[in-house]
Order: sequence, then structure tokens, then C-alpha cells
Amino acid sequence: MFKKSSMRVLATLAAAAAAGVVIAQSVNFSLQETAPDRYTVQKGDTLWGISGKFLKEPWRWPEIWRLNKEQIKNPHLIYPGDVIVLDRGAMQLSLADRRKLTPRIRGEQMEEAIPSIPANAIEPWLSRPLVIEEGGLAAAPRIVATEEGRFNIGTGSRAYVSGMGDSPEKAWLIYRQGAPLIDPDTNRILGFEAVYLGSARVIRTGDPTTVFIVQATQEIGPGDRLIPAGRPQLLSYVPKAPAKEVRGRIIAVYGGRSDVSLLGAVTPALATPQPAASIEGFDTRREAGPLMIVSLNRGIKDGLTPGDVLAINRDATINFDRSVGPFYMGHERPPNVHLPQERYGLLFVFRTFDNISYGLVMRADRPVLPGDVLTNP
Repeated sequence: MFKKSSMRVLATLAAAAAAGVVIAQSVNFSLQETAPDRYTVQKGDTLWGISGKFLKEPWRWPEIWRLNKEQIKNPHLIYPGDVIVLDRGAMQLSLADRRKLTPRIRGEQMEEAIPSIPANAIEPWLSRPLVIEEGGLAAAPRIVATEEGRFNIGTGSRAYVSGMGDSPEKAWLIYRQGAPLIDPDTNRILGFEAVYLGSARVIRTGDPTTVFIVQATQEIGPGDRLIPAGRPQLLSYVPKAPAKEVRGRIIAVYGGRSDVSLLGAVTPALATPQPAASIEGFDTRREAGPLMIVSLNRGIKDGLTPGDVLAINRDATINFDRSVGPFYMGHERPPNVHLPQERYGLLFVFRTFDNISYGLVMRADRPVLPGDVLTNP
């Protein structure tokens, strides 16, 4: 059903392009100076990358393609070898020279449709839980004992799990509840970090069930919980602006330039003899850059959906407080200077929960910090 629907979308777009149909009456796009008249899609391309070849504002891709909301959700528009043609007069993109494929070949090629953003950057984050609601792991199967009674085990060890019952699942992921994720605007706990410990495989059913630790990223022990392993679903959402006004904050950076935990609101602890910009209520010792993951304090309840693009802004204060007393470097300390909010990057939302979302930094002209403001692009 999904493949038939996708082919109908493709046929509709091709027919509209051939007939010269223009759905929107007025457009106001900024084309790249180097925008080509034709571009042949290559293996490894992404929708974001292709839109950036034509537009200075990549999130406006749905408008120049004239996509409706359903097509935006599951476009599967473009495949390697397809040719994209730019009509500069109508400011419209369309597919040309589409190969006449049989349903069998097209069905096989559905798996090769290019993703919205680089798949390898987010694939590990798609099948694993990232946020746990309070008590969310309480009913999950629990490790009750380890091989030879060891307190901590790793890859290649065995563990004994209670609560699996007659589940047919063979592959499991191992978690424990981590630090709270705190909304910096309300100081409310939005959830808890899901700490991924590794993966396991059932080797003997029963109560307790025996599992083999296939991989361990951290030490595993009694009390840790297991959930069924899911298959990652790569995104096919077209980059787009949110449907409603959004204003939020980055609350954590993952894999940044520091080992300091940034979950929750803490007091800045920068130590430098020069005046420094700080974001009140955040530890800014971890930085992110392009193709790195951040979490934000807005989610499904705020209208965010996968594929939404947000602008990253900095709203900071210059503090001259690096010496004791009212003096700074031998002179009277000047007052703090509040800087105007400046936009410096873009973020692609790829996974959403009720109150929290995760995004991939697509562009940043400076290091991305917890506390930075997120707005519509």
C-alpha cells in the first residue's frame, strides 16, 4: 500500500511538472548563486544537501516542490540517477527524464530513496529510547543475577533476567535510568536520560531467562533493565519550517568537546581571565558543531514533528567578573553587557517525544552551547 501510494505521488508530481502546473501563486525564494539548471542525484545525497544546492534556505524545499502535508511526511521523491530540473521563471523544481521502471524494479529501489539528512549521523538514535518518563522502566525485565555472581559484567558474559515471561523477542537492549532532563524555563523535570548500556541475546528461556551480553558500552549489573531491540527507521521527512511558532532551548549536547554532564540546569563555571559570554543557568563547557546531536525542551505537545528545522540563536551576557571585588584587571569592573540575540545556525529535528526532541546540528557559524535559543527559521 505504501509503495503504491508513493508511486502515485511520483506520478502526480511528474504530471504536474509536464503540464506546467503552478500550485502556489507567488513565491519569494533566494536561489543559490551557483544553483544548477539540472542536477543528477548521486548515491549518498540527502534531501537537505540537494535543497542546499538550489536554495539559500533549505527548509523551504517543500514550497518550491509544491508538496502537501502528506507528501512531506513520506515523500520518497528522489532516487540516485533521477534528474532534477529548475524552472527559474516559475521558481519550481521537478523531476525529468524519469526512467520507465517496472513495478518490480521500482519496488526494489524504494529502499534506495535518499534520506532527509545523513543516515549514519542519527541511525544509532532512531531505534534506542532516549527519554524515560518517571517510572517508565519499572515494568521492564530486570537483571537479577550475573555470571558467577559478579557485580559488573561486560561483553561476552551471561546475565539472568526476570520478567521476560514467554516473550518471543530474542534481541534486547540494556538500559538504566539516568539524570533528569530539566526544562530551563520552568525548572520542571521533563523526563530522564535513558542510559544505553549494551545489547543482549536470549540463549535460554525460563524464569529467570539467560541472556548473552553481545555488546557492552558500560558496565552492566543487577537492577539494569531490558527492552526489546527495534529496527531503526530512517527518516524520509522533507526539511520544513514548523507549522506553528516555536521557541525553545538546547538543554544538552551529546558527544561534545567536554566530558562534563550538562543534563539539567546548573551554574556556569567558566574559568578564564578574559571577559566571557555566559548563558544564565547553564554549564557551557560542552560544545557541539555540525552533524552533532542536541536535545531541546520542546516536543510533540509544542507542535514539533520530525523534519522541522529550527534556527539556533545566542542570547548571552558579557561578564567582567573574573577577579575578586569590584575591580577588574586593576580598574573598576564595568557593568555586564547583554548582547542582542543573533542567529548563527540551523538544526534538523529527527526524533520527538511529548516534551523533548532531539535534533542534528546542520549548520553552525560558532560552537553550539546548552542554553542557546531555538526559533522558527
